[in-house]
Amino acid sequence: MNDELIIDAHSHLWLRQDTTWNGQAIRTTRNGRSLFLGEEVQMLPPFMTDGRNTAEIFLSNMDYAQVGAAVVVQEFIDGIQNDYLKTVQQQYPDRFFCFAMVDYLQDGFYEEALHLMAVDGFRGMAIPGHRLLGRPLTSPEMMKMFRLMEANHWLLSITLADGMEQVAQLREVIEECPQLKIAIGHLGMAAPPKTPCWENEAWRQQMLLARHENVMVETGGITWLYNSEFYPYPTAVRAIREAANLVGWNKLMWGSDYPRTITAITYRMSYDFVKKSAELSNEEKRLFLDENARRFYDFHQLPELPYIKNMSE
Repeated sequence: MNDELIIDAHSHLWLRQDTTWNGQAIRTTRNGRSLFLGEEVQMLPPFMTDGRNTAEIFLSNMDYAQVGAAVVVQEFIDGIQNDYLKTVQQQYPDRFFCFAMVDYLQDGFYEEALHLMAVDGFRGMAIPGHRLLGRPLTSPEMMKMFRLMEANHWLLSITLADGMEQVAQLREVIEECPQLKIAIGHLGMAAPPKTPCWENEAWRQQMLLARHENVMVETGGITWLYNSEFYPYPTAVRAIREAANLVGWNKLMWGSDYPRTITAITYRMSYDFVKKSAELSNEEKRLFLDENARRFYDFHQLPELPYIKNMSE
């Protein structure tokens, strides 16, 4: 096993975007673009002309960047991708951990979640909680699903909204289901508009949830959150360090938010700013970029991925 490999704890895959959010269309158009909530945006790199964000293209990026495995989460803005991700999980079980997702906006989602995990073989559920304000994470149906997940050792990936409301709700879930393994996404959306995250009490309280034994935090999209300062993202490095000061380096996992983030940077750059940072020790980098996610998601048979020199070097 190559100890230098990196694990990506937050990524996305889809064959095509074709959904709506709040009554507005999200749809693949051309040259890597999508119609997104009333405007056309560069959703993928422009060379992905057919809009297909496939596992095979991602694996090519992963192999080049020496990323051994990736966790694939889901978000309402991409549409529910269970059918495709079931195939990806079956084809590449050693390279991907794929989360399922159901429409939590509709009552009756518990039975579908049960089928996805018990029949279709998923090992976890993704919840974009920041899209569910007004629908408590502690509703009877949600709690029923969480208890089922805890009993069957299924994992939860969840992103929380800004503020304290969902922090308090997730704390209640953790207290009710202490053995449920939970990954909190996007480093708690660590770039609030007015103050640094470490001065935001709601952010601090969200991070402190990871002091519970089975709760982790991943940093998916941190290069997007700090896109305005760009590489090498010094404030992003500080945000990661501040989170580690609260919960310890053994509780944090790197995530890229691939593919959206690689419209501005390369996939390797989405972790290289951490790997080359003089602010972090080698042990901190090892835990953050590899060991914590390897342990949490139980990755074992990772490939050997030697460095391939660029032609321009």
